[in-house]
Formats: sequence, C-alpha cells, structure tokens
Amino acid sequence: MNRKLALLVLAQGLFLTNNICFMAINGLVGLALAPQPWMATLPICAYVAGGALMARLVGRHQLRFGRRRAFQIGLLVAIASCATALWSVTERQFWGVVVATLVAGYYNAGAALYRFAATEIVPPQRREAAISWVLAGGCLGAVLGPWVARTSRDLLVAPFAGAYLMLIGVALAGLVLISLIDFPPLVRPAPGAGGRPGRELLRQPVFMVALAASALGYGVMNLLMAATPIAMGQCGLPFDDAGLVLQWHVLGMFVPSFFTGPLIRRVGVLPVMAVGVLLNLGCVAFALAGQDLPHFLGALLLLGVGWNFLYIGGTTLFTQAYRPEEKTRAQGLLDTGVYATMTLTSFSSGALVTTGGWQWMNLASLVPIALCGGALVYLAVLQRRSC
Repeated sequence: MNRKLALLVLAQGLFLTNNICFMAINGLVGLALAPQPWMATLPICAYVAGGALMARLVGRHQLRFGRRRAFQIGLLVAIASCATALWSVTERQFWGVVVATLVAGYYNAGAALYRFAATEIVPPQRREAAISWVLAGGCLGAVLGPWVARTSRDLLVAPFAGAYLMLIGVALAGLVLISLIDFPPLVRPAPGAGGRPGRELLRQPVFMVALAASALGYGVMNLLMAATPIAMGQCGLPFDDAGLVLQWHVLGMFVPSFFTGPLIRRVGVLPVMAVGVLLNLGCVAFALAGQDLPHFLGALLLLGVGWNFLYIGGTTLFTQAYRPEEKTRAQGLLDTGVYATMTLTSFSSGALVTTGGWQWMNLASLVPIALCGGALVYLAVLQRRSC
C-alpha cells in the first residue's frame, strides 16, 4: 500500500468514526428532545438528507477546487456542524440538532468520494483493491465510533453533548491527514465535450443496477442500523449492549473489505453482490427469530457483511458506467440516489420502530432486498444474452 492510500484509509476511518457515533447517539438525542417520539430519528434523517441535497454540489466543488481542497472544505463543515450540535444539545434545541446534522451532510457526501479518489492514486489494475482498502478503514470507525459514544455520554452536563465535542477533534485529525495527500488533477472536460448528460448515463443497465445495489443495500442497512439503539432500548437492553451491537455491525461492514476486492476479481462482481442479497435475507431471518442480545448481534453482523458485498460490488460495477470526463457528474448522480434512499429509510425507521416495532421494520426491509435481487438477475440475463 502506498503512502497516499494509507493516509486515505486513515481518513476514511475517522469519517466512519463520525458516522457511527452519529448513528449511535443521534436517535437517542432525538428521542430525548423531539416533540413527538416518531420524530426521534430526524437528526439521522437530516444527516443523510443533507448528503442527498449536497452530493451534486460536492461533485461540482471537486471539479472546481480539486479533490484535496474540496475534502478540506467538507472537514471544516464537519467541525462547524458538530459545534452547532453541541450548543443545541446543551440548550435542548431539537431543531438546532436537526439543522446541524443537515449541514453535516456536506461532509458526508464529500467523504463518500474517498472510495473513488482511491482509484486515482493507484495503478488501474489495483482499483478494486484500493476501493476495498479505503472501505476497510471503517474498521477504525468500528472501534472509535462506539467508544466515543460510550465514553462521552456523561462527559458534559447534557447527555451525549460530549460526543459532539470529541467529534470536533476527530474532524481536525482528518483535516491534517487529507492535507498531506496530493491527489492527481481531475480530468476537466473541454468546452463542448463534457460527456453524456445525466439522463443518458442513467439509462445504461450497468449504471441502473449499480445504483440500485448501492442505494437499496445502503437503504436496508440504514433502516435497520438507525433504529437498533431505539429498538434495543424498547426491549430493555442497556446502551452499552447497543454500542457492542453497533461495533460488531460496523466490523461486519468493513473487515470483509480486506478480501472483497480480490474475491470480485476471482469470481466476478455479480456473484459477490448476489451473496450480499442472501446475507441481507439472513439478517431479517435472524432478527425475526428473537429480540435478545445474541439475535440483535447476529442480525446486525450479517447486515454489515451483506452491505459490504453490495456496496463494494456496486461501486466496482459503477466504474464501468462512465468516461473520464463524466466522472464527477456520474459520481454525483450515484451518491444522490444513495443518499435519497437513505433519507427515506432514516425517516421511516423512526416511525416504524416507535409504532410498528422491530419485527415490522424487518418485514418491511424484504421489499428493497427483493428489488435489489431482481436488479442483479436482470443484469445477469442481459450480459448472458450479449455473449
């Protein structure tokens, strides 16, 4: 692994530290401050909605300012948003937390491009491995994210306010790491040669299936993960147990990254993504079998590994769907779709878990899992016919 890729892996780990801590605490902060219980996951929803709203803007900033400067802007936004959330929790301002997490969506959308930036700092034959290594940096987040959530719970007077303070330090560390990386310049389209328009890119079967797998796989993962701390609280399990479950879930998301890339090169991208769909079905079956700690732990672990196969597979498939001059436009379209799906599932998770309960949430997740499986079958049939 070269120095640039190693620094980017660490930056990804700090980004996931922020994300996992947000997922662990924002639902509980929302539950404590929201006017109505069903609004509890609105801070989580706002975070991913901000990513959806700003993904296209981030893409334009990447092209205008370059990778490093745009990533630095995202980290500065993360610092400002955590400071706003800290003040809002201290003053018990629910809508302040929502606004802070909405603004943080710029950082969310920007750092999501680390995986694409990784493919630009390695030889072409190492693209799959680079994507896998960067996502494997999430293992650091799997350890630090729950640790920050647990240790900061009573650090300040207001519960979990200390987490936002600690995340400011995490973002500062990420800013230092990104500032040490020299990214190659992005290809700027010549006047009148900007590549195909967005709607033409979207009509490609490879693009549509990559988008479906990435968005639906992320959506199911987000639907269940966002509600897990609330669901476990409803079942009488302590917050430390929820932190343990999220930690193993995130390890399931990122530890397989060490071999997912080589596996894709060996057996192909569609078989790996199909296994991801099956693991999601296994998660639902495990969750429906019981509501004690082992069942939550097993379900979320399977969910994490399933997400890994779908997301790395979808990202790898997606790199076949655009030309160099279309890169930022295509990446913006993909991440807009992913974040829009996550916004819907984040909002739905709060309503479902506080009204229908954990079992209904898992049953509802079967619909997007089936759609994802159908998309993979569709592309496999098309590819077989073209041979």
